[in-house]
Amino acid sequence: MADNAPFFIEDTDESEISSDVAGLGNLLMTTHIPLKADGSLETGDIRTQSIATLESLKTSLEKAGSSLADVIHLTIYLTDMAERPVFNEIYCAYFKKPYPVRCAVGVAALADPGMKVEVTAMAARRKAV
Repeated sequence: MADNAPFFIEDTDESEISSDVAGLGNLLMTTHIPLKADGSLETGDIRTQSIATLESLKTSLEKAGSSLADVIHLTIYLTDMAERPVFNEIYCAYFKKPYPVRCAVGVAALADPGMKVEVTAMAARRKAV
């Protein structure tokens, strides 16, 4: 694989229209929603959804040869910016200093009406898979 050729790690769900992780060289991109371990959508409160989203991110990065410690940028989409402190509390349990560069964006809605959070991450890939 050439360093300048993009690569894609497909989502295991055949109905998905998005790859799980995409990369270029040692840079990975991925977006995650609050999924339970069984792949169904978590529609609980912001705390539960934040944990599910970051666990989903962690799993995908590890499958792609990376980790949460390798995340360099995170964009957080929240349907209620008043819930940002709760997300930040969960975030600090998953990420340590030096924290990734990040941006939090308030949005009117996400893909499913029950979703409260979505994240997009860029991370370094430590090993090829």
